Formats: sequence, structure tokens, C-alpha cells
Amino acid sequence: MKKTALLFAGQGSQTVGMGRDLCERFVSCRNMFALANEVLGYDLQGICFEGPDDLLTQTDNSQPGILLTSLVCLEALRRQAPALTFDAVAGLSLGEFTALTVAGSLRFEDGLRLVRQRGRFMQDACNATTGSMASIINMDAGALAEVCREADVDIANLNCPGQTVISGQKDKIAKAIELAKARGAKRAIPLQVAGAYHSRLMQAAQDRLAGLLEGIALQEPAVTLVHNVTACPASGVEEIKKLLIQQVTSSVRWADSMEWLIREGYTRFIEFGPGNVLSGLMKRINKDVEMLNVADTATLDSTVAKLNP
Repeated sequence: MKKTALLFAGQGSQTVGMGRDLCERFVSCRNMFALANEVLGYDLQGICFEGPDDLLTQTDNSQPGILLTSLVCLEALRRQAPALTFDAVAGLSLGEFTALTVAGSLRFEDGLRLVRQRGRFMQDACNATTGSMASIINMDAGALAEVCREADVDIANLNCPGQTVISGQKDKIAKAIELAKARGAKRAIPLQVAGAYHSRLMQAAQDRLAGLLEGIALQEPAVTLVHNVTACPASGVEEIKKLLIQQVTSSVRWADSMEWLIREGYTRFIEFGPGNVLSGLMKRINKDVEMLNVADTATLDSTVAKLNP
């Protein structure tokens, strides 16, 4: 039997209408959206289904919305493929909280409240700084590290071979882009983001999240959970909390995380949540593994067909 890992989408993958067709098809998915509205005390379902886009994009809406939609996608697959089993989970940044929920470490209700507050903390940090990010394509890792040192910016995401995202103050990111272009980067692309995620400019958000996590009860994950900061599992609940806090300002080591799972014998990966960003990254990390995804009814049906030939 193939060793299967479930992967969960991160912020930026949100799209107006996400989860709606699955809710039209499955009562259990509708119930999850209704419960989320009740837990959070506002109409998250309406924002996910109808937008407008600028309201959904706000971090305190997009983060619980993506977590919820990802869990709804998994629920839909479980309805159609009840024999599905998995032994590991991972999520990109925000998606790590979804992974914790699926692994039984974090309660659904706590996960929703936690990421909504996380989103608020991050938005506040964005508003208090002048941050930006850029994607650097096909540049030698050592040369890029030197560019980051010279420009005084941070490496935010190590997504896949040839794609690294940098983060920092807007003027310093502009300098880093020019240096990267001059020193061999194939492309250096400014990103349309609210601020400098996964950089030192998020320190205030990290400090506030640390205080919030003190009141959250976590359990040991029931399956292997690979963390962004270390690209490997944690050794206990206290380390999980520490890594969730550190993640706000640390690099997301996504490529290393996937390579760790592949070395452990995982050959099937299923992405859950809006879009298919993680599936695209996997093509650059390892083309030999099986990569499936569930984002809506069409991708659900395709994945079910492959799981139940």
C-alpha cells in the first residue's frame, strides 16, 4: 500500500466561491461552514462564497476561510473515498494549522479562532511596517544568501528548487531585486502582498501569537506532522507550540519538508484547499511521486477516480 501524506494550502490561495460547490453536494460540508459561522460569530461562509475579493483577501478572513475550505475538501473526499488512509500531514505556513487539526492535535473550533487572530496579528504588523516580498527564480542559493545579507532582507519561503521568496522592508526588497538580477537570477518578481510575511517585520505578530497559544490545548498528533521551520516532526506538544510561534518570522522550508517525506517512503500526496499551488511546487521538487488534489467538485471526482479505479 502506498504511503500517503495530506498537504494543506497556505494564504494567498483564496478565491471567491471556494467551498461552495462542495457544500451544495454534501450536507456534512454545509454543516462545517454553518459551525464555523457559529464559532466565529460572523458570516465567514458568505465571504468565502460571495466575496467581495478585497474582503476575502483580508488576512483575518482568508486564514480561517482557507483552513475551513481545506477541511471541507478533506471531508468531501472522505465521503467519496471512505477507505482513504494517510500517515502524515503538512501544510504551507497557515496550512500547518490545518494539518494540526487533521492530525487531531488542534480542535476544529480552536483552529478557526486561532488562525483568525493570527491573521489579525499579521495584518496589524503589516500596517505598522512598510514590508514587501519578491520571488527569486533560478538563482544560486549561496549568491542569493549574499544578496539577502547585503540588502538586509530575509528568506521567507524555500518553495522548490529554483524558487525562493524573500521578505523585508519595501526599499530593501527593491535593492535585493536589483542585486539578484545583476548576479544571475533568471527573474526577480515583486509580489502583491500586504506586508513582509515570514520576516523580522512580523515580530510583533509572533509575540502576540505566543501569548494566544498559551491558552490553547494541543494534543500529540495522531500521525506524522512535518513542520515548516524544521522540515521534520516535532518531539512533543511544547515543541509544536514553539515551532508555530517561530514560524511567523522564520523561513518556510517547504521543499525540505517534502523531501523529508519522500525519503521516509511517501509516494502519494494529496493537496487540499483552494487552488493547486502545492501540486505545482511538487512537480519541481519530485516528478516521480503521485500528486493529487481536491479544491472543488471537479478535482474531487478526478481524485476519487484515481483512488478508486
